[in-house]
Amino acid sequence: MQNGKSILIVEDEHFISELYDRALQKAGHKVTIAMSGTDGLQAALKQNFDLVLLDILVPGISGIDVLEKIRENDKVTNTHTKVIITTNLDQDEPTREKLERTADGYLVKAEITPNELVEVVDEFLNHKNN
Repeated sequence: MQNGKSILIVEDEHFISELYDRALQKAGHKVTIAMSGTDGLQAALKQNFDLVLLDILVPGISGIDVLEKIRENDKVTNTHTKVIITTNLDQDEPTREKLERTADGYLVKAEITPNELVEVVDEFLNHKNN
C-alpha cells in the first residue's frame, strides 16, 4: 500500500462524501469530511492537507469563497494548498476559467466513479509531488 495522504472532502451530499471517503481510505489515504463550506474552511486553515476536494455548492460559505480564502491564506503562510473542485454544475465559461486558474484541478462528479476518483487523486498527488 502506498504512503497515504491526508485529504479533506468538502461535500454536503452524504452519499457522495461516503463513497469518496470509502474509496480513498481503501486506497490508504486519511480522509476528513466537512459537510459545509464553513467547516471545510476551518479544517483547511487548521490542518495542512495534502489535497482538498471542494464542492462548489455547499451550505454556509460557498466553495468558490472557500477557495478564495484558502488562496489568501496560502499567500500569508507562503504555502500552496492543493485544491480540486468537484461539481455537477455546468459553470459559465468565465466562472469555469477562473476556477481552473485558481484551483489545481476540476472534476465533474457525475462523470467520475469513486475508483476513477482514486486514480485521479493518486496521479495528481504523485505528479504534483515530483
